[in-house]
Amino acid sequence: MKETINDYEDLLLMLDALLREPTNFWDDFYSDREKAIPFFVNKPDENLVDYFKHLLTETPGKALELGCGPGRNAIYFAEKGYAVDAVDLSEQSLQWAIERTKERNLKINFIHNNIFDIQFKDGSYDVIYDSGCFHHIAPHRRMSYIDLVQKALKPGGYFAITCFVQGGALGGTDISDWEVYRLRSLQGGLGFTEERLRTIFKDFEEIEIRKMKELEQTNASFGVSGLLTALFRKK
Repeated sequence: MKETINDYEDLLLMLDALLREPTNFWDDFYSDREKAIPFFVNKPDENLVDYFKHLLTETPGKALELGCGPGRNAIYFAEKGYAVDAVDLSEQSLQWAIERTKERNLKINFIHNNIFDIQFKDGSYDVIYDSGCFHHIAPHRRMSYIDLVQKALKPGGYFAITCFVQGGALGGTDISDWEVYRLRSLQGGLGFTEERLRTIFKDFEEIEIRKMKELEQTNASFGVSGLLTALFRKK
């Protein structure tokens, strides 16, 4: 590999190399399915269920999930009649997601790739959903992330995100963007406040930003404290 920076893309790749968790990290993470990881459960986020009750009740369309993990939210979209594309970097997580999908006799297009290495067609999706991917995105990729969502989402389409609360119980380090590069680490995942999300996604129409509701394990939806949920619409 040439270690020469000739353009903006070369700069992004260099910074990726400093901060990005290697693929085998995530494959190892998902290899033990018995670990006590809260989101290993096979049920959808409570906020996503709530969106379908109040907003996503029109004719089913096309959904994209960024960082789908074992597929629990992608499966929920498919059960609601959506055509679903779901992307993840980990082959292990996608294998698990495929098994879950077959058990429910559903069809989902799982894509094994980095979200920044995919060319999404303009205006392809009615909904873009991210549960747990964004807080692992380094600051230098934030603009790329926003551009991806803006490009792939239809005008008037919805974009929803679930991420670590700053200083929350599950993670969410409270460091500045500059400190990420001083430490050369995301410290397990960046934390956010309502105001910070509002600022980052200022070019979208804000529908709702709130903390995830804590739910009993017996509930059909997934809900834990320490996470922020946000719903936006493309203007």
